[in-house]
Amino acid sequence: MRRRGVTVLLGALLTALLSVGVLSVPLPYVVLGPGPTVNTLGSEDGKEVIQVTGRATSTSAGQLRLTTVGVQPTVRLRSALAGWFSSDEAVVPRELVYPPGESQEEVEKRNAEDFQNSQTSAETAALRELGYPIKVQVKAVTPGGPSVGVLRPDDVVTSVDGAPVTSAAKLTELIRAKPAGTALKIGYTRGDTPGTATVTSREQDGRPRIGVEIDQQQPHPFTLKIDLGDIGGPSAGLMFSLGIIDKLEPADLTGGKIIAGTGTIDDEGRVGPIGGIAQKLVGAKDAGAKAFLVPADNCAEAVRNPQPGLPLLKVATLGEALKALETLRAGGQPTRC
Repeated sequence: MRRRGVTVLLGALLTALLSVGVLSVPLPYVVLGPGPTVNTLGSEDGKEVIQVTGRATSTSAGQLRLTTVGVQPTVRLRSALAGWFSSDEAVVPRELVYPPGESQEEVEKRNAEDFQNSQTSAETAALRELGYPIKVQVKAVTPGGPSVGVLRPDDVVTSVDGAPVTSAAKLTELIRAKPAGTALKIGYTRGDTPGTATVTSREQDGRPRIGVEIDQQQPHPFTLKIDLGDIGGPSAGLMFSLGIIDKLEPADLTGGKIIAGTGTIDDEGRVGPIGGIAQKLVGAKDAGAKAFLVPADNCAEAVRNPQPGLPLLKVATLGEALKALETLRAGGQPTRC
């Protein structure tokens, strides 16, 4: 009996030690949860999120809140089990957030760069909406390239085969829409004089090009600055654009309500999909949001993860987002997911 008791005791001790070991071993997963939300019309750490110098700004009775996802990078069994059984969290393979071969620091650095780029595109898209057009100017002509003797530095490129060039990205898109070797009719302005020229594109690095370096300019008589740290990734672009427009226009886009949303944005004002929509909806609901702006490509996932009393407004462009808010202010029903 004494020997049996010692065996049972040792077995229990071994089991406990193994359990502790299993519970303490990091797993190849991360836990995604609702992150903080930020009112782009308000202040963080005592500073306005969107700062305008050289022009009067308006104030709003409501809020335009960007949403984020919190990431728990080191996951052990206990937190993984809690995440799997939580309706607000998601447990996903680590490589979806931290690709193999990239350190956590490298991913965070890239996210910070994406966040900075999203601010630039948000400003560009908002200013276009407010009537400040983009000038796509030739910075340099590539020696020996197809534009030599045709285009010059400081020429402003205005069209390709009759299609307006509204941004540097649009110029690239129009050139790449046709195979290398295509004779393209390039509209431009040289000084104050408009003109057209034919440039035959050539393949370079596997893509059609016309052999110019481009500088994008968007003159406006005031300065804008977005000041917000500790957030990464490109998904706040839409809400920054709306915040800029709300500050620079007399109209209150919010109608006095808390509006949340997410979505990347490019210089053309196109709203792109993001990750973590389910967790962002939870964060928006917790922040008191009365409507949520959802990128069109995220609608299916958003519908699978609804929050009670939080309408999902479908938007594919900045213009559609502004229209949705206008309809909401008027008491109508914007397009939903």
